[in-house]
Amino acid sequence: MPINTIERPAPIDKEVAWDKTQVIMSKTDKFGTIEYANEVFSDVSGYEDYELMAKPHNIIRHPDMPKVIFKVLWDNLKKGNNFHAIVKNMAKSGRYYWVITDFDIAKNEEGEIVHYFARRKAVPSEVITNHIEPLYKKLFQIEEASGLEAAEKYLIGFLEEKEKTYVEYILDIMRQQKEKEFVKQPIPVDEEEEEKRSFFARFFGL
Repeated sequence: MPINTIERPAPIDKEVAWDKTQVIMSKTDKFGTIEYANEVFSDVSGYEDYELMAKPHNIIRHPDMPKVIFKVLWDNLKKGNNFHAIVKNMAKSGRYYWVITDFDIAKNEEGEIVHYFARRKAVPSEVITNHIEPLYKKLFQIEEASGLEAAEKYLIGFLEEKEKTYVEYILDIMRQQKEKEFVKQPIPVDEEEEEKRSFFARFFGL
């Protein structure tokens, strides 16, 4: 079988059972080709290391995902900007799992991007059900009916109405959910440290 051949599974409407406190990590070249995947990545995706190496990262892309989200993600990464996106992935079994992304971008001496280091963590189910799935389903429907450009225009309009960028919108809905959880289960927080670190830095344990 050619090295880049990918046999995609049929999607199954069941979630992968995994330890959602764990961090999925990977390293790719500037084109998104996998050069390293940690054990959590393999465990959650169901792919062995040798099945992932030298494959495009979209080996785990779920067909329910609107393409416009990846367009916005890559537009930002290519500019050297970190980008927090919520993504539905598909395991080798066909089951799905939702994650939020965080990136470190490595550049050479000439300032050219050479690698992306990605961290991914689980997303609260309420965030998916109440906010992300309705938006992504709408974007997917628009793409199917009218194309990628139309979906991007809808996303821009949606975010303009919210008066937020995509990342600000994600931050807002994630923060709201975390605040609800803290009310249910108060967690002592060092306020001084809280001010020094961003929400996403704390979320990813950085």
